[in-house]
Amino acid sequence: MTNVEKLLRTRTFPTIRVESDPAETAHWLYMHTNISQSSRPCFRTDLLEDIWSFMTSITLRDSQRQPGKLRHFVLASDAAAFNLGGDLELFANLIRKNDRAQLLAYARRCVDGVYQLHSGMGGDIRSIALIQGDALGGGLEMALACHTIVAEEGVGMGLPEVLFGLFPGMGAYSFLCKRVSPQLAEKIILEGNIYSSEEMHRMGVVDILVPKGQGEAAVEDLIRQQQRAPYAHLAMNTVRNIARPVGYDELMGITEVWVDTALALTERSLRMMERIVRAQSRRNETTGASEALR
Repeated sequence: MTNVEKLLRTRTFPTIRVESDPAETAHWLYMHTNISQSSRPCFRTDLLEDIWSFMTSITLRDSQRQPGKLRHFVLASDAAAFNLGGDLELFANLIRKNDRAQLLAYARRCVDGVYQLHSGMGGDIRSIALIQGDALGGGLEMALACHTIVAEEGVGMGLPEVLFGLFPGMGAYSFLCKRVSPQLAEKIILEGNIYSSEEMHRMGVVDILVPKGQGEAAVEDLIRQQQRAPYAHLAMNTVRNIARPVGYDELMGITEVWVDTALALTERSLRMMERIVRAQSRRNETTGASEALR
């Protein structure tokens, strides 16, 4: 990093790169480490497990938290895309098998993670999504769960699940409604368009928009600003969860609707999923992942 001294953690993960500052007050997690050029940077099961394992490792018990100590968690990516969303190849396979249990288990794992991000991992962490490449579907959902979204100009963002007859079921509606009107949230979901980060900033979905290549510096500036008033930001975490809560039961109720809707999809919809998988595998490293959906 440019302005904050970073130390690599001694613990390593196959799919993510994690760094923390010496005081353990800022934790950076980069998804898709060592991903091959032909692979899709999406939420495969192994990536989900690594992310949640690291998040659990930095979540403190009440007795471990120090008064006035504010911490930060930054979610970023080592790939050209931030994240292309759920594992469509896995979804199609489970749907064809009518395997509701495994599909729900995957969805529950996602809900566990976005709930932790939204609630501040117990309340002493401010979460930041750093979007430097396309954020689609579940990738955007996870960013929406964070307290702050920092995006670089010129990246694609959207919820294209309607293309194959589905909807984003791991928090998108709940979290979008905290940023825009419910009517606009439904429009974004049901039309399935890919927006530029500039458009998302104008709508109020992106909090901080910066030129290409300046995302990490902007996040470092944000962390420094918030650390100047740690008690205020810790209190705001509590206030936010009182005034604008997104409850776990709400998220799980919606994701069960997602599972049942997914299991009702036709073969035509499943073939569309597979077509998107092939297109994104070919194009996400060259023309941009969002182009594969157009």
